[in-house]
Amino acid sequence: MMEPLPEYTRAFIALRNGQDKPEIWVAYQGKVYDVSRSKLWRAGKHYEHWAGQDLTEELKDAPHNENVFDKFKVIGILKS
Repeated sequence: MMEPLPEYTRAFIALRNGQDKPEIWVAYQGKVYDVSRSKLWRAGKHYEHWAGQDLTEELKDAPHNENVFDKFKVIGILKS
């Protein structure tokens, strides 16, 4: 049986922005992803998007769909 994923607050995720700590995390549709290994998220920025936040609304304007998150590990749940 798998361990349940930890829940993270928006404030906790905000510190994982590639600036304050080495981790680069983003949230999408209630899931938290570690994008630290992605070259596209160097320094916590990907085009006009910043790490450490929920990107659910912003993805609507992106040139790609939600499948872009398939290559990243879900590390937690965004606490509401």
